[in-house]
Amino acid sequence: MGSNLGLSDEKILALADYATSPLYSEVERVTLEYADSMTITGREVSDEFFARLREFYNDDELVELTEIIAWENASSKFNRALRIPSQGLWKRQGNQ
Repeated sequence: MGSNLGLSDEKILALADYATSPLYSEVERVTLEYADSMTITGREVSDEFFARLREFYNDDELVELTEIIAWENASSKFNRALRIPSQGLWKRQGNQ
């Protein structure tokens, strides 16, 4: 799906290393860190980190971003519990 939106396969494959990858901008790194903070059990969104988010997003944008991340987390847990497989929206080149 990401490659249909203009993301390179290289960038998608570097997602696990977003924090250090030169392929990701500062706003992308902060956004992905926010998603990790919301997703990974035991992590918190500190006041300091939330202030960093506000450097890039206004109140309405933060609400929307938070809703999207929460929705994706809920969908993921729902699908996993019911054994719903991936829809295969993205495949590595050569595996298609």
